Amino acid sequence: VQLQAFGGGLVQTGGSLTLSCVADGPSFRSDAVGWFRQASGKEREYVASIGWSGRTTQYANSVKGRFTISRDNDKNTAFLEMNNLKPEDTAVYYCAAEPSGWAGSKSHGYDYWGQGTQVTVSS
Repeated sequence: VQLQAFGGGLVQTGGSLTLSCVADGPSFRSDAVGWFRQASGKEREYVASIGWSGRTTQYANSVKGRFTISRDNDKNTAFLEMNNLKPEDTAVYYCAAEPSGWAGSKSHGYDYWGQGTQVTVSS
């Protein structure tokens, strides 16, 4: 599975962005998808994940209530809607996929990774 993340950019505090993760191949509809982020000088951290059907989601406490993960299996795409953005959300955001259908918050649970997309939140 090859993944491509899109939608990053520069936004002011309190603004919104929606990231997209586009996958090739029909297997995507059975994959779990996760979003992770890595700020400059920091370790990669978990953001959110969604099961293959879209019915199961999970969020890091730091984004709960502000971010929403979703997917459209007909379009082989997963989304991360980010609202009320804060400067501490500034990072490179990565999407990842796992064929088992659920992988949770551990980055080592994901087999496939896309390139990152930069999100910068100005104060």
